[in-house]
Amino acid sequence: MIDRLIAEATECDFKAAVEVKKPKSWLKSVSAFANGVGGTLFFGIDDKRNIVGLSDPQADAETISRLINKCRSSVGR
Repeated sequence: MIDRLIAEATECDFKAAVEVKKPKSWLKSVSAFANGVGGTLFFGIDDKRNIVGLSDPQADAETISRLINKCRSSVGR
């Protein structure tokens, strides 16, 4: 699937890692996709479309969900 994607565009974004200390770096993409026509955020893939992987995908998935929910609940206040 990655090979079919030409480059980052409005419908996809690549992140080499889940940046926990700087979540705004990828939460902006989540927000843009949620407020637009959607999109896909790929973690473990660098900007040159090289698969770099994630050291603990399950923990990263939980972190992503937690940070999205945290931001979502702070916006609703």
